[in-house]
Amino acid sequence: MTEHIMKRLFITTLLLLPLHINANDTTEKPDLSHEPIQPLQPTKNLNHDKIALGKKLFHEPRLSRDSKMSCATCHNLKFNGASHCARSTGRDNIELPVNTPTVFNSTFNHRQFWDGRASNLQEQVNFVVNGHREFATSWAQIVKKLKQDTSYINDFRKIYTNGISAGNIRDAIVTFERSLVTLNSRFDRYLLGDIKAITKKEKAGYKLFKSYGCVACHQGRNVGGNLFMKLGVFANYIAERGNPTTADQGRFNVTGDKRDHNVFRVPSLRLAAYTAPYFHDGSVNTLQEAIKIMAKHQLGRNISDHDISLIAAFIKTLPGEYAGQPLGALPDKVMNPEEAEQSKQ
Repeated sequence: MTEHIMKRLFITTLLLLPLHINANDTTEKPDLSHEPIQPLQPTKNLNHDKIALGKKLFHEPRLSRDSKMSCATCHNLKFNGASHCARSTGRDNIELPVNTPTVFNSTFNHRQFWDGRASNLQEQVNFVVNGHREFATSWAQIVKKLKQDTSYINDFRKIYTNGISAGNIRDAIVTFERSLVTLNSRFDRYLLGDIKAITKKEKAGYKLFKSYGCVACHQGRNVGGNLFMKLGVFANYIAERGNPTTADQGRFNVTGDKRDHNVFRVPSLRLAAYTAPYFHDGSVNTLQEAIKIMAKHQLGRNISDHDISLIAAFIKTLPGEYAGQPLGALPDKVMNPEEAEQSKQ
């Protein structure tokens, strides 16, 4: 989609929707089934034995070349599936080029990674295994390691007739990742008919979220994650931030198409309240500042602090539960990689 078309899309959205919302407005829609955001549903038909094995493999450092790094190293489930630092530290203390997005609800993303280079979770696992900044190994080496472990031999034999193989390892990990769905958020309960699940202030924030046009990119059951968009539709975010990097080129690094410069997969906002810092570069530490920057650069609007607080209140209704436990807020301070690593111990 060209920048010109994107601007027309946003302008059309803004013209069609009201902008002045009263936080005390108690008007309720009788039917919320056609809202641009829909409730999350559990992924169906998942094999529970595969989930258990996938969880074990997700936390298995022997998947990496030096047996020091696992999927959970960057996607720490205790940190809401993200890393809680601007950029995670990979193999040999190499800083990764982009912020680590949450693994929760990643099954609903239309593609994986900020630049969308993986078309599905299986490909995402392959990129991590082969990536020189991450596991830096091969499937042959991983299979060789796991075949030396009797417990893994038994685990795989119970599920797969051909035992340990690269395809079966991927299948188990991806099955586990598909189970990482955050259900029963307050906003989902509201959409399903519990009008008291969110407050008047939060309802006003949702109306503003729609009326300002945020919902043009952040919609669907994952509140994003289902399209690509240029970062900087109305103002040049990269130029204003300065010090451009190769990672800032976004999807262009995958396609080589100049129209994809600074284009990224739109992130899900499901856990945005709990997964600071924000954006692909991890440069923004607060939700309020992220909203302000997005309004300026994506919508061409200067949103008041009052309206920002209402939109933030709405976003805070989106996190749900995992394994029956509510996902929780982390410390306000954004940790550097060393602090993040120490907190895991």
